[in-house]
Amino acid sequence: MLIILFGNKSFDTDIDSSAIDSGDTAWMIVSCAFVLLMTPGLAFFYGGMVNVKSIISTMLQSFVALGVISVVWILIGFSLAFGDSIYGIIGNPTTYFNFKNVTLAPHPEFGSTIPFLIFALFQLKFAIITPAIISGSFAERIRFRSYILFMLLFTIFIYSPLAHMTWHPDGIFRKWGVLDFAGGTVVHMSAGLAALSGAIFLGKRKKIIEKPANIPFVILGTSLLWFGWFGFNSGSALGANLDAAVAFANTNLASASSMITWIFFDRFLNKKMTAIGACIGAIVGLVAITPAAGFVTLGQSVFIGFVSAIVSNISIGRIRKTNIDDTLDVFPSHGIGGIMGMLLTAIFAKEVGLIHGQIETLIFHLVAIIITIIFTMLMSYLIYKFVNIVIPLRVREDQEERGLDASQHGELFM
Repeated sequence: MLIILFGNKSFDTDIDSSAIDSGDTAWMIVSCAFVLLMTPGLAFFYGGMVNVKSIISTMLQSFVALGVISVVWILIGFSLAFGDSIYGIIGNPTTYFNFKNVTLAPHPEFGSTIPFLIFALFQLKFAIITPAIISGSFAERIRFRSYILFMLLFTIFIYSPLAHMTWHPDGIFRKWGVLDFAGGTVVHMSAGLAALSGAIFLGKRKKIIEKPANIPFVILGTSLLWFGWFGFNSGSALGANLDAAVAFANTNLASASSMITWIFFDRFLNKKMTAIGACIGAIVGLVAITPAAGFVTLGQSVFIGFVSAIVSNISIGRIRKTNIDDTLDVFPSHGIGGIMGMLLTAIFAKEVGLIHGQIETLIFHLVAIIITIIFTMLMSYLIYKFVNIVIPLRVREDQEERGLDASQHGELFM
């Protein structure tokens, strides 16, 4: 902590500000705030769906990421993701260690009209929410201290390399021409796959209660996520420009399409048209449009939301029939949603998509998806294994029975 406080020099304000666009900078600062709001939104979304005895614990697992990942990102995470490339796989940890060389001057590769500091902080918000998304898969049974250690290791060894490969100019995925506007692979696939790995590693809950504790929390969380996602996707244009406008519209349309598709598909399956279903459908649409947001038309975004809702809905039903206890359906929502988004991006992307006769884009997207699946599943399982040796991942049976609010935090929701 002392290194963070005293190891870096003050920012040099004596720079040439002519290259900085005030409109772009203002939009990026607002986008940072939008994306930050998504993590508390996720806390409400997850908290409302779990058992009443684990609401606080589940919400805190999202909220604590704001603190843990902020420190890790400044110290080494940003450098690993965006530092000088090492074989196109990971960044040099010394390039921006402790935000060294992260100045107020624009960086030509990372937002040429905004302060480099704003870009680094914008990327921080993505790094924060990704491990928080994972927490939904093992809700109601993970030890809080173990989760914090897992979150830290996930950011260093999984998130940062994927961010480098996908978004750094010298990253191997980006050099192949893989298109990921705002995090289909980096955020959603990595979170969904790590969630699947975690659900398998921890095993099933001793007592599964399907009744959500607080549906208004779920609706509130979805609303905050939808709101924040405008910064998530539109902010990835790195300025107040035409790409941001297109991404903004596509984000809303895909989510709306997916939500409507989800509830009517449930009715087609002779289920109720529920608030929970509407909320999950909206989130799946947001997930699926994330990699495509700046590359597709409005009509294509509607189609992406429609198809992804059906595929994810079916996936949830299939996975629930297995022995895999993904508590809040993180893998079928984010993992499958992210994969669908990446595939449909390769099909529809303007000028370089399959519908424009460019099969190479689809091929490289498929290769990137396969690499991401293998890398994330293997690395996350090894991290779970290591953390479990250091601090047992799963709470004791009596603690699980009492609920994580009481056993882990000594607090009760009601």
